Amino acid sequence: MDLKEKTAIVTGSTKGIGEAIAHELARQGATVVVSGRNAERAEAVCAQIRAAGGIATPVIADVALADDAKRLIDETVAAHGRVDILVNNAGITRDGLLMRMSEADWDAVIDINLKGAFNCIKAVTRQMMKQRYGRIVNITSVVGLMGNAGQVNYAASKAGLLGITKSVARELASRNITCNAIAPGFIETDMTDVLDEKARESLLTQIPLGRLGQGDDVARAVAFLCGENAGYITGQVLNVDGGMVMQ
Repeated sequence: MDLKEKTAIVTGSTKGIGEAIAHELARQGATVVVSGRNAERAEAVCAQIRAAGGIATPVIADVALADDAKRLIDETVAAHGRVDILVNNAGITRDGLLMRMSEADWDAVIDINLKGAFNCIKAVTRQMMKQRYGRIVNITSVVGLMGNAGQVNYAASKAGLLGITKSVARELASRNITCNAIAPGFIETDMTDVLDEKARESLLTQIPLGRLGQGDDVARAVAFLCGENAGYITGQVLNVDGGMVMQ
């Protein structure tokens, strides 16, 4: 398996896309650290990975807090000796029209989605530089590329991740550390489950492949960027969106 003997941290991996990524990296042979704010869910995901023959440990952390992000890295190194892969997936939404959006809703989304990735990358950089090896993958969104009414905060956070990705790629390339981003389109998650049939049909008209994506579609793309076959790819954004955004 491509990721055998690698240790991977996946933030926000207690559900949704992050959970799918954790499972896929484990299937590829990685030891996975499942991280989020819900201890019960983190342990449940780890149990599922172990039941399938993988290796997983939970670390509860709020990545919006720099101390928590540092502890996440430190506990991973203490338990497994290294950190080869960091997937910054943790994210939330607090949707609302710009004129009605509260400062609290703006701050919450920026703190977790954008600052959280910054905190984790900063915390892991020294370890990866020491190893002279690392794979960093940031989960952004097509919304960060094209914008979306009612999601000014979310779009700003995801667009910011693009800048982080390219800047980190330039800073760390000389140490054999790559940094790339995945931009999912509309993926079947808890957020899309609440859509009524009319809203779902409207979404499908925007997607050339004519279907919503699955968490595994994103997870397989992440696994590729984390593997040896992607060693000469850095600073790139890969859209996993059924053709929704073509540039």
